Amino acid sequence: MDVLLTLLPVLVVLVLLIWAKKSADFSGFIGWLLALLIAIVFFHTSLRIGLTASLAGIIASFPVSLMVATSIFQITFLESTGALERIVVFVKTLARHDRAVQIMIINMGIGTLLVAVGATPVSILPPIMIALGYSTFVAIALPALGFDSLCTYALLGAPLVIYADMTGTPLTTSALVFSKYMPIISTMIGLGMLWIVGGWKEIKQGLLPCLLAGLTMGFTAIAVAHAGTGIVLTGVMGGMATILVMLLYMKLLQKPILDRSALNNTDLQIESSMSLWHALSPWLLLVGLCLFINFYQPLFNLLFNQWSMPIQIIPGEKPIMTRMLWNAYTWVIISTLLAIPFLKPTKKQWKEIGTKWVKRAPRPVISAAVFFAIAYVMSYSGYSVCPSGWELANSDWNMISILATRSAEFFQGLYPAAATFLGLLGGFISGSEASTIALFTKYNILTSDLLSINPLIVTAGCAVAGGLASVISPAKLQNAAATIDAIGQESEVIRTAIVLSLTITTVAAILTLIWA
Repeated sequence: MDVLLTLLPVLVVLVLLIWAKKSADFSGFIGWLLALLIAIVFFHTSLRIGLTASLAGIIASFPVSLMVATSIFQITFLESTGALERIVVFVKTLARHDRAVQIMIINMGIGTLLVAVGATPVSILPPIMIALGYSTFVAIALPALGFDSLCTYALLGAPLVIYADMTGTPLTTSALVFSKYMPIISTMIGLGMLWIVGGWKEIKQGLLPCLLAGLTMGFTAIAVAHAGTGIVLTGVMGGMATILVMLLYMKLLQKPILDRSALNNTDLQIESSMSLWHALSPWLLLVGLCLFINFYQPLFNLLFNQWSMPIQIIPGEKPIMTRMLWNAYTWVIISTLLAIPFLKPTKKQWKEIGTKWVKRAPRPVISAAVFFAIAYVMSYSGYSVCPSGWELANSDWNMISILATRSAEFFQGLYPAAATFLGLLGGFISGSEASTIALFTKYNILTSDLLSINPLIVTAGCAVAGGLASVISPAKLQNAAATIDAIGQESEVIRTAIVLSLTITTVAAILTLIWA
């Protein structure tokens, strides 16, 4: 019964998402209310502790939730000023004479690069795929799958920062743990994209560029992790490296890299209205600023260590290091404002930006934050207020401790593999890898300690699988379908993508079992 009560909030969220077809923010909010109620009624937790833990979770979510808010502002800025249209026109001309290379450049290289700087591949890339002649099914599926190759480094490394904070490990150590997965997982994602487009025949024809792209992406992550600097920019560097390798491959085969024959009169008008460099200016400034603050060591030490801006929420526990002047969301806003002289938004465009942002941002921000609140309520259930801080009187009153003990008893040595599939479920429910990390990190650490296995590997395997859930996330696929007026097609994509998602997760589970 205690296990059922502990899992009930997660199960209710799952039911609301799948069967009731409710939104992620609404489902998450109901899950949080239920977790709070169960903690109070069944696990001897006061309302004060439950609400305080929830607040701590919301603050801990800032690297994700505030990044979501600011990245939506930036992409809306690009859209309203016409910069996004100009970028789309350029991408349409890339590698039209080699389908496998085109898939790798657009969906893996550009997709990873976009999601790394806070843009949304499932919003930007589907119209491009349609313009290039792909079916609506492929146009929805590939953008949702391609950026998963380095999903850990999305939003300028926000999931990795959350992982480092929740496991108490340095960012470099965390990156070394995750990067081990990347060459294999990235390559499998490339193979998965080819399979979606044309089955085994497409895989056979595009095997070499797929291997080149996947291994480039993966080994870039390993190289950056071992270098130990600029880790939050791994997604940017991985995406750029993959694009460059694909372009070099095209050059060696003497195939044209750019083909303007796909452009129509509307595209040509958009192209002439703005230079590509001006259109890219917010992202170029963002990457440049982030490179500077992460590679210039005195500034990095100042913003990351000296000005860590700790907030003490839970008595007796370590304060939450907000690092607001280092985290990417601050620099997203700064880079957007610095791009104003290049894009020159009009008063009407500013009004449109504000209106769209207010409409678009709140619900994804709530969705990003609420799962952290659930995780913190579960983590601090059963605690009571003592003179020295919060203390857990009985481990049988703590929801995470209960799950850890029962899981260790049930799965024993197979727990690392089971935790990986749990991560896939968590990513499907919460809609993000960062939320998966928040939900299951403490649980994975406790269970791993009970079984004397490596908790960092187990938690990383769970997180990687959480990222792989993007291709079966109803919210992401519906977003992709909406951009090409194909609402309803996402359900067909899920039926196909679930096989891919489970296959790649199985590989991640085997790796986790071996390494843990």
